[in-house]
Order: sequence, then C-alpha cells, then structure tokens
Amino acid sequence: MQSKITLRKIYTAFFFLGVFYIPFNDFEGLSFLGEYKNEAATYFFLIGFLILIIESLLKGKINIPYRNSLSIVLILFIVWTFLSTLINIETVLDNYYKQTSGINRYIRQTISLLISAVIFTIFFWNVIRNYRLDKIFLLIRKTLLFSLIFVSVYGSIEIAIVHFGMRSLEPIYKAFEIFPFLNSNFEGEKRISSVAYEVPALGNYLITVGPWMLSYILTEKRWYKFIPSLCVLVLMYFSDSRTAMICILIELLLFIVLLLYDIRYRKTTVKALQIVTASVLLLLVVKSNDIIELIDERADRLNFYKNLTENVSNKTRFGMQYASFQVFKENPIVGVGLGQDTYHKIYHYPYWSTHNNWEFDLYYTNLQVKSFPSGYNIYTRLLSELGIVGIFLFLTFIFLCIYYSILFWKYADNRDKYMGVILILSFVGLSVNWMQTDFFRQYGIWLCLALIIRIRMIHRAENEKKIKLA
Repeated sequence: MQSKITLRKIYTAFFFLGVFYIPFNDFEGLSFLGEYKNEAATYFFLIGFLILIIESLLKGKINIPYRNSLSIVLILFIVWTFLSTLINIETVLDNYYKQTSGINRYIRQTISLLISAVIFTIFFWNVIRNYRLDKIFLLIRKTLLFSLIFVSVYGSIEIAIVHFGMRSLEPIYKAFEIFPFLNSNFEGEKRISSVAYEVPALGNYLITVGPWMLSYILTEKRWYKFIPSLCVLVLMYFSDSRTAMICILIELLLFIVLLLYDIRYRKTTVKALQIVTASVLLLLVVKSNDIIELIDERADRLNFYKNLTENVSNKTRFGMQYASFQVFKENPIVGVGLGQDTYHKIYHYPYWSTHNNWEFDLYYTNLQVKSFPSGYNIYTRLLSELGIVGIFLFLTFIFLCIYYSILFWKYADNRDKYMGVILILSFVGLSVNWMQTDFFRQYGIWLCLALIIRIRMIHRAENEKKIKLA
C-alpha cells in the first residue's frame, strides 16, 4: 500500500535537501534575502519552515523548544540585542554610512539573527523530534556524506586542472553547471573552492562537516571508514584555507583526546599514533628537504604576525578586530547596538591596516559600494555592539552547548557516544571558526543546537519517569 504524502514528509524532505546543499553558495540568488541570498540551503530551510507553519496552523499548534536552559539563554541574548539598540537609539537614528541608515542596518541584522537562531532552530527541532535520536543522527550524517562526495568529485576536477595542469577537464568542470545552485567559477587560481563561491566558504563547510565524517571511524568496521575524513583533509589542504586548517586541526586533536579517554579505542589509537609517528619519521629521512619545505610553507601561511605587514587579508582582519575593540572600550557595558559596529569603527581603523591596502580602497572605505565590511570576528563584533552583557550571554550559550555535549558523551551508552563526539567537535570547531567570521549564519551550530536540546529533553523525560516509578 502506497504511503500517504503529508506536509510533515514534505518539510522533512526540504530539511534533508537543505542539509545536502549547505556548501552550495556560488549562484545569483534573491537580493531581498541579504546575506542569505546566495545560500542554497537557506531556500530549502525557509520553504520547509513555511510548510511547517501551514501544518501548524491546520493543527492549531506549533512545537517550540523553549523550556530548557539553552533556549532561555539564547532568548535572553536576542532580547538584549533589542535592549542594547534601544539604549543607543539616539546614535542609531543618527548613524548613516554607505547609503544605509543605522535603523535599517539594525533591522536587517535582526532579521539575519532571527533567521538562523529562531527560524532554523525551530524548523530543525520540528524535524528532529519526529525521529529516534540515533536514526536522525545517522540520516543527517548520511546526507552530509552524499554532499561531501559531490563536493569532493567536483573539487577533484578543480584540483586536477589548477594543480596538475589537466586543462582537458575544463569542459567537464563547466558541465557541472547543469546542477541547481552551481555556477562554476574556475579562474585558474591555485586555491580551490569546489561548489562554494570562495575559499573561506569552502573552509567553513569543511569545519562543519568534519566532525560528522570523523564519527565514521567510530561506527564503521571496514577500512573505508577513513575515506570521508580523508576527503575533508584533502579538500582542506588544496583549498589552503588558514581558518579551516586551524579549526580542523583542533577538531582532529580533540577527536584523538576523546579516543584516548575511551577505553574501547585507547589501544588502537595509541598504535595508530605510533604508526603515524614512525611513518612521518621515515618520510623525513627519505624526503626530508621536500617535507621541511612543505611544513615551512604551511607554517608561514599560518604565521599571522609575520605576515601582518605583508598580507593584505591579515592586515584587514586584524585591523577590523582592532577597530571593533576600540569601539568596545568606548562603550564597554551595553555596546553601541546590534549592527552598529561599522558606523563607529570607521574612526578607529589603524594606519598599519589601511596603508597600501587595496581592500579598504576598493571596498571598505569606498562609499559607492553599499556592502558593509565584515568584522572578521563575531566576538569582537559583539563586544562592540552588545558590550559585556551581550558577550557574556553569547559565551554562556556556547559554554552550555559544549558542556551539555560533554555530559552526553560521558554518560551515554557506548553505542551512542559517537553522537556526543560529533556535538563536541562541532561546537568547539565552529566556535573557534567564529574568531574569523562575524555572521550568525552557521548551519552547523543551529543544527547541533536542535540536537542537543532534543537530547536534554529526552533525558529529562526519562528522569521524570524514574521519579514517578520510584
């Protein structure tokens, strides 16, 4: 008998399509969506959310997970973004830069925050709560795996062209444009971006998908359990994204620590580390000059201090963060209001950052370009915009996410511990990644938030049941 198509099945399908399309953002989208306009996943998630609302209206009820500490802290943070702006309403009304008023900027940034922290979280939650915990983890992971396979195949063709000179593959590379939300942007550069519109966007995706792929090492028995993680590392290497290198390295090291802590994997992990160490030493003997040169090259890429006066990107990033911190020093308690950072920090750009920096001349101080400069660090941005109160609430939210993930990993059954590993690595990796980005559009954070809320509610229901039976 054919199963009936329901609204729930439709918005669930849009959820998984959205998860698959998380890395796709190299296309022309709808301009009214602002920073989300080129994000393919956003279209699926928003359509799915609208279908969820229709179902809720028909039923007369929508399920919102507000009775938990994570949601409460997040709500308090959102409320504070309003109060901080209200306290600074005089300057907000006077602010004007790049053809945009302060109040317009506040509204747009509030909508951006609500799309991620509220709409996405509620939508994710309503899909997740309809599944058994282990099943939804496996389904999400499998969807991300299919997504990574596509990204890897497309990225491999790009690698073959730009690193190995296989120009004959360019027609195949271009042929991928038949896929929705994909616009090949091959320009012959050495750094690949695969389906993403730029290297940092690919790096952000790899940081998001990395923990899920590492979990295959824990749950699968055969040799190919390492391939998903290897794909992430290969793409990371050829993308040459410094942020991805740092964050994925942190995720990998933390993964090893968790394996060493778990008695089931301790011996195997120690043996694997011994083999890797021996292999590296052997390679150093055989190919010492090449390896030392490679390590030196990568280390030089990550040496932000050394490249500060030479690398335009580093000058811009550190200059923006420095300027935001100066704004915070002038407004330490309540900040200047959500979205108002740029209006104030333009007076604090350091000379060493703007001197001989084409990014400032062409984009950030060019009044003809309407787009606002990135803060390149959500923490310094929130310090300047929301003050000590706002950053305290935000850091508390992150701390609770990581803390509850650790608790789940520590006390979960052996067969479920991989879920805790995914959550810990995701929250830590993406939180570190926020030191190089200033947007709330981190799908991995809000997806894992819905999952950890689900876990907390399941445990609370189990504890209440035990109390009743006692």
